[in-house]
Amino acid sequence: MNRLTVSLLFLTLAAVTVFAVDRGTPDQAKAMLQKAIAHYKAVGRKQALADFTTKKPPFADRDLYVVCIGPDHTIVANGGFPQYVGMSADLMKDASGKSIGKAGYDIASTKGEGEVRYRWINPVTQKMENKVSFFAKAGDDACAVGAYSPE
Repeated sequence: MNRLTVSLLFLTLAAVTVFAVDRGTPDQAKAMLQKAIAHYKAVGRKQALADFTTKKPPFADRDLYVVCIGPDHTIVANGGFPQYVGMSADLMKDASGKSIGKAGYDIASTKGEGEVRYRWINPVTQKMENKVSFFAKAGDDACAVGAYSPE
């Protein structure tokens, strides 16, 4: 192989490695959700929801962020898409028409916690990707953190 081919191959592999590292994993999403629930309990609803929407660590990291849905199914915090705060979570549907907000709130309110799989736009890559979100009950709200997968 010539030098140019080797250089291009190296750069491609380096870019793929960096991109993979820049994604949050499902385990990291679960850990962030646990931190978010603990924070919610420690500082109260109002402060926690404000903190979750700021897009700052530890409640936003790469493509991981906290979302919370109120008992009236209104989005009350969203660290990935703050412009969605105040909107009905029931209207937030994935690429196949599934209401993610309703599904997540229902799981959290009936079981205490659970997961929902769907397709959603990644705020980092701006591409539609598969995602799994982990939901848990926090007071009267349902909070979630999800991890994206490019496959």
